[in-house]
Amino acid sequence: MKKVILFIALGAFIASCGGKKEEKKDGFEVSRTKSADKKEESAGVPVDLDNKGVGPIKSVDFASDVDTEMAARGEAKFNAICVACHMIEGRMIGPAMKGVYERRSPEWVMNMILNPDGMLKEDPIAKALLKEYNNAIMLNQNLTEDEARDVAEYLRTL
Repeated sequence: MKKVILFIALGAFIASCGGKKEEKKDGFEVSRTKSADKKEESAGVPVDLDNKGVGPIKSVDFASDVDTEMAARGEAKFNAICVACHMIEGRMIGPAMKGVYERRSPEWVMNMILNPDGMLKEDPIAKALLKEYNNAIMLNQNLTEDEARDVAEYLRTL
């Protein structure tokens, strides 16, 4: 008799464990996987090396070699103010900085640093980036042209 009761209890236990259905709830799901093949910027933000942007910088001439002193000052400034929104290799509030000169002209980069308000109002690429990054506005950090040039030189080293 004990074996029969034990057998029935064991059968009930096994039956209660099976057939469990996972319910799909409404809402959204976040995937935190990285794709190495995914282009950093979407197709909505064009690569344009001819656009110089809107602002005081009309021409930037990079020497063939990186000015290490200037780049060191630029790195310090970048680490002090830019890392709040930009990472070197990944998207954050703003775009990744690595390879920026493969996507933008040096003049455009410096004008974005010095004149983000004007750029966001008038420049088509800045407008597309604003849309791409959920309307996160780049704030004017009130850098001098020399400080912006230091940051631009640092970005060459990435």
